[in-house]
Amino acid sequence: MKIGRAISFFVYLSLLSGMLYARLPEAEFKLSDYGAEEIVNYKLYGSFENSGKEKFKYIIKNRPGLIKASGTGIYPNKDGIFQEPVYKELNKNKKLEASHWTYSGKDHELNFYKWSVAGEAPGVKYFNVALNLERGGLIRHAIKAYYSVVINFPNAVGFTFWKTPWYPAVAAGDRIEYLIKKYPELELEWKNGEIKVLNSFDGDVGNDVVICSPGKLINTKNKEEKLNISLKVKKIIGKGAVRLVQYKNDHWQLQVGEKPYIVKGMVYNPTPVGQSPEFGTLTDWMQSDLNKNGAPDGPYDSWVDKNLNNVQDSDEPTIGDFKLMQEMGVNTLRIYHESDHPNAQKSLGKLYKDYGIMVIMGNFVGMYARDSGATWKDGTDYRNPDQRAKMLKSVKDMVMRYKDEPYILMWMLGNENVFGGACNADKFPEEFYKFLNELAVWIHSVDPNHPVALSNGDVLYLDKLVKYAPEIDIIGANAYRGEAGFGKSFYRSLKENADKPVIITEYGCPAYFKDMDQDYAETMQANYHEGNWNNIAENTYGNGYGNAIGGVLFEWMDEWWKTMNKADPKKHKIDHPWGGPFPDGNMYEEWLGVVAQGDGSQSPYIRQLRKTYYLYKDKLWKTKN
Repeated sequence: MKIGRAISFFVYLSLLSGMLYARLPEAEFKLSDYGAEEIVNYKLYGSFENSGKEKFKYIIKNRPGLIKASGTGIYPNKDGIFQEPVYKELNKNKKLEASHWTYSGKDHELNFYKWSVAGEAPGVKYFNVALNLERGGLIRHAIKAYYSVVINFPNAVGFTFWKTPWYPAVAAGDRIEYLIKKYPELELEWKNGEIKVLNSFDGDVGNDVVICSPGKLINTKNKEEKLNISLKVKKIIGKGAVRLVQYKNDHWQLQVGEKPYIVKGMVYNPTPVGQSPEFGTLTDWMQSDLNKNGAPDGPYDSWVDKNLNNVQDSDEPTIGDFKLMQEMGVNTLRIYHESDHPNAQKSLGKLYKDYGIMVIMGNFVGMYARDSGATWKDGTDYRNPDQRAKMLKSVKDMVMRYKDEPYILMWMLGNENVFGGACNADKFPEEFYKFLNELAVWIHSVDPNHPVALSNGDVLYLDKLVKYAPEIDIIGANAYRGEAGFGKSFYRSLKENADKPVIITEYGCPAYFKDMDQDYAETMQANYHEGNWNNIAENTYGNGYGNAIGGVLFEWMDEWWKTMNKADPKKHKIDHPWGGPFPDGNMYEEWLGVVAQGDGSQSPYIRQLRKTYYLYKDKLWKTKN
């Protein structure tokens, strides 16, 4: 999602999520002016109008005083940057002449100074100034800068790569919350602060309404949090071993066998180097048996290249992906139904019996023109009764084939269809969600034992989803929002607009970035995953908004065919087909795995475990549900 120019129970929770709060990092650079106030008292320098209502506005009445209190890089101190010695040196050496959109790499000091003088819409500009302060380790100053965006630019808007609106002030509020939680030694609280956008799900900024309650940043001491938990049951969905339970406090819990189950999921599609669906050469991983030993290659024959020499040495025994994922803490795979999987039930049964891993079984429901009979050029048309009939048949085949299998956790319909992908769900969301509702009604009629979820494109068209697909039990979202996770605003908007449990159906980050060495890139990937998983855990039953039931990591291993240059699937490419909130501002889609395939010569068996793998294994997913 590229930001465009238009643009105590604490102990239990920490064990559950693997969360160990970080110490404040050392600053990578220094400023000569951090402002006279560590927490700016905005009421001293102006007045708030319509706080907590539409058309909130902060009116500056003492600009010199506010400039002095704020410090370098924080609005309205626009000219202070020119007095910084480092800025003068960079400017003198012509280091700041390129487009500000290219300043997104590892040199956060350079990025900070460039963004501070960028010719950009102020809300977008000052958010990126704050972001580079944060990434440069100036955490306290970054929080001041983010809060300034909330105060001064609540209505600012940008656009993502997908042309959906992006509100810098909402993102700034989420990062304030994230940093305060990550660094409790700051002893800060954003009291009564909240910013949200009404009518935001349709992608039309013309009808959006921003409600800003600026609250107040205050110093606080660590205090015991009371557990917001109620054991009284309000609602139960499901008649079998898998069920959804809502309690009197409106929090949700997914249960398996009456025990809490937090989805620690993995998207698993172990594509061998050289294969590509673009050329019709992609083999079914459940059947692929290149060494002819009677077992699928990836699940049972892979091995860990501990010394990264691309050779299976004597101390590197065959172990298999299923065992590696079990050791990592994975309890769920997200896969898609294929009608021609002759070995699926045997493979998945063994996965569950031997490794205790359950399955989210999905159907694309016309995404990528799958199962609709449409061509890729024309795409699935959800208004077409013949195509709907074909998709219904595919869903029926899936449910009737697997509904009695003990490893099924839930049904998953679609995969971010509303973003458009050889289908017209983006143009006709009402028709799309109505069709999903028909599918859910049918599934419930034959299988009351498993919930029905959908995989939405973030929260786009959430209002229509709620209105036209009430039979959907779980709202899933593919969401890539940055290393802070999905934000308080994400879970709040779902809580307020759709009283249903929530699962993140895709989240992840590449392990390659331009001008970064591999070790640093892997560190950045791990940091991103830690922030995302902690944000999920902070909103599970008994915490936060209590509507999160887990997440599905994207993905197990790198796939070498996925980017713009698809001509050579044997080459691990560094193209970046779209931008977004990643360490250098770009998505490198062939590098999303938590394990690598080395130089490709030993594919499909070699696995090089990245830092993110060990982060989940040793910390985030170390404990059982």
